[in-house]
Amino acid sequence: MERGNNSCISQFLLLGLSEDPELQPILFGLFLSMYLITVLGNLLIILAVTSDSRLHTPMYFFICNLSFVDICFSSTIVPKMLVNIQAQTKDISFLQCFIQVYFFMMFALMDHFLLTLMAYDRFVAICHPLKYMIIMNPQLCGLLVFMSWFVIFWDALLHLLLILRLTFTRSTEIPHFFCNLPPLLQVASSDTHINDIVLYVTTALLGVFPVMGILFSYSQILSSLMKMTSSESKTKAFSTCGSHLCMVSLYYGTSIAEYLSFTFTHSSQASMIASVMYTVVTPMLNPFIYSLRNKDVKGALGRLLNRKVSSFADH
Repeated sequence: MERGNNSCISQFLLLGLSEDPELQPILFGLFLSMYLITVLGNLLIILAVTSDSRLHTPMYFFICNLSFVDICFSSTIVPKMLVNIQAQTKDISFLQCFIQVYFFMMFALMDHFLLTLMAYDRFVAICHPLKYMIIMNPQLCGLLVFMSWFVIFWDALLHLLLILRLTFTRSTEIPHFFCNLPPLLQVASSDTHINDIVLYVTTALLGVFPVMGILFSYSQILSSLMKMTSSESKTKAFSTCGSHLCMVSLYYGTSIAEYLSFTFTHSSQASMIASVMYTVVTPMLNPFIYSLRNKDVKGALGRLLNRKVSSFADH
C-alpha cells in the first residue's frame, strides 16, 4: 500500500459558501441562529421524552436518540464554520479536518440507521400490535442502537485510516464549507483508487440496506392499512407514521440532492447548497416536525415548561 506523506502540510483551506465580504455578517447571523434553534429544539425533545414516563416507549426512545445525533451532527460542522466566518479565515488544521470527516460520517450514517429503526418500530406497532411490547422490548431497542453505533464506528474508522495514506499539497483548497470525504478525495494529490472503491462499496451496503428496510416496513404498513375496515383506524395508524415520513423525505431528499449535484454537475456551489439543507436545515426541522405533528410530544413539552415556570416562580 502506498504510504502517504502528510507532514508537508499543516492546514487545508475551506472555500466556504461565499467570498463576498458583505455577505459574511448575514451568513454568520443566519447559521448561528439556525444552530441555536437546532440545539435548543432537540434538547427540548430529549428533556421532554426523558422527563415524561408516558413517553418511555420504543418510538420515543429512537426519537430521543435522533435528537441527540442531530445536535452532534450540527456541532461537528457549524461551530468551525462560524469561527471561520467571524475571523474571516478559511483555514482548518490537518487534525481538525480529519476529526470532522470522521464524526460527520458517523453522525450522518447514524441518522439513516435510526430512521430505519423507527420505520421497523412503526411496522411492528401497526402490523403486529398485540406483540408490539414483546418484540420491541427495551433490550432489543438498546441492542439495535448499540449495533448501529458499532458498525458505523468501524466504517468511519476504515475511511479515516485510508485517508491518512493519501498525500496533499501545501494549503490544499477544499471546495466546500466543511471537510467532507468526496471533496477531500477530489483534491488529494496521490492515487485515491482504493478510497473510491471502499467508499462506493460501503455506501452501497450501508445505504441500500437502510433504504430497503424502510421500503419493506412501509410496504407492509400499507398492506395492513388496506386490510383495515375502519377509516378511523386507518387514520390513527397513518398519523403515527406522518412525522417519520416527513423526516425520511427530508433526509433522503436532501442527501440524494447533494450526491447528484456533486456527481453529475461537478458544481461545488450546487453541492454546498444541497449540503446546507442536509447538514443544517434538516436537523433544525426535526424538533418542529415531532413537536408540531405529535400531540404526545406537545403535551410533554407543555408539562415540562409548566414545571420549569412553577419552579422558577417558587424561587
